Amino acid sequence: MPTVSESALIADLAAALPADRLTTDPDVLEGYAHDDAEWAEWSLPVCLVRPRTAEEVQLVVQACLRRGTAVVARGAGTGLSGGANALAGCVVISLERMDAVLEVDELERLAVVQPGVVNDHLRARVAEHGLWYPPDPASSPWSTIGGNVATNAGGVCCVKYGVTGDYVLGMQVVTGTGELVRLGRRTAKGVAGYDLTSLLVGSEGTLGIVTEITVRLRPTRPPEQTVAGFFASLTAAGEAVREVAAAGLTPSALELIDRNCLRAVDDWKSMGLSDEAEVVLLGRVDTPGAAGEQEAAALLAAFERGGATWADRSTDEAEGEALFAARRLAYPALERLGPVLTEDVCVPKGAVPEMLGRIENIGLANDVLVANIAHAGDGNLHPLIVVPADDAEARARAEKAFTEIIDAALALGGTVTGEHGVGLLKRDGLLAELSPAVVEMHRAVKTALDPAGILNPGKVVR
Repeated sequence: MPTVSESALIADLAAALPADRLTTDPDVLEGYAHDDAEWAEWSLPVCLVRPRTAEEVQLVVQACLRRGTAVVARGAGTGLSGGANALAGCVVISLERMDAVLEVDELERLAVVQPGVVNDHLRARVAEHGLWYPPDPASSPWSTIGGNVATNAGGVCCVKYGVTGDYVLGMQVVTGTGELVRLGRRTAKGVAGYDLTSLLVGSEGTLGIVTEITVRLRPTRPPEQTVAGFFASLTAAGEAVREVAAAGLTPSALELIDRNCLRAVDDWKSMGLSDEAEVVLLGRVDTPGAAGEQEAAALLAAFERGGATWADRSTDEAEGEALFAARRLAYPALERLGPVLTEDVCVPKGAVPEMLGRIENIGLANDVLVANIAHAGDGNLHPLIVVPADDAEARARAEKAFTEIIDAALALGGTVTGEHGVGLLKRDGLLAELSPAVVEMHRAVKTALDPAGILNPGKVVR
């Protein structure tokens, strides 16, 4: 049962909002109380609000300010760090109903969208205008632009085209003081004042709630060519990644999938991919014409220098799409085997072979199954630690391996998260990565923009 103060807050919100915006149904609340992060703690919120306008979001924040109640904003809940997890007594704001593409400007190559727009829906919409929105996280069929902004999401093509933050020109935000403000610009250039837009990107709802985003677009790109290579070990595939970088190549994708992932996909979808190699590297180039042919040949040669047991260019576009479909299916395929604790470390490209070897050894030392997928071209590795359900001992070993992988990445000059965000799972890792002075800078920014401390408290920096 809600406390007296919680009941008063619910009454405030019910009076201020249209009738269909607010729910306190426990069964509904549970579905909105956490993201997809395994073992990140969460609690039932006191209520859920699904607003349709920025002004409604503002009303919720203002009501919570008056009552001193925490507010947790969420998109589709596809996050993997616990960044959208609710805490007891909070209000969850789901932005899923704010899902309109408000404008596509072909001349300026930009779009204005609400935060609940699904990534793939935006890509399809702007494609009608001969334009392309590059950021493509594996969750793009379900994840929302607001959630992508919150974590500064990346994806398969970010090795060449960058992450979400590279495409955010401006935004509308409800601040921690309950104001509705606009940040950024619509112009191609602009350096007036501090770059508050970039500050909000990746802040995981701790500095403001984004209610509208203006994103940069690119022209539709040419068709891609796919190059595949099979390798006998993770470190051999890592050497090929280093060869690609040493050759000065910037492929439009360079993805790694190990046998554990391939076997899980085969068992699920019968794609017949796990019989040929321990590790597969998938590269793509999208440079048009003769230059693209030369780039594909150079990528193939780099795979061969790195020790590929087999490598070739695909001349069948459907075959290339099938290989990348297997890459996207790896995570849900592994989830069928048991809980998956997902890593997101990123290391310098030259350290990829060493890091892959360390991950393998950490899995063996802790007696846990570690499956590997990676945006290998930019050093963003996703070791997936799979454990049997309801096995407390295996869980403890998995959590130990999780910490050791973070420590190994930091030791090689890397970072604790390349694209998933800090949330709850990486807070200790962040404290290990940042100096005490920089941690205090984070806390000072949080205090300045959210003085009451109501916006997604406890996430990122404690």
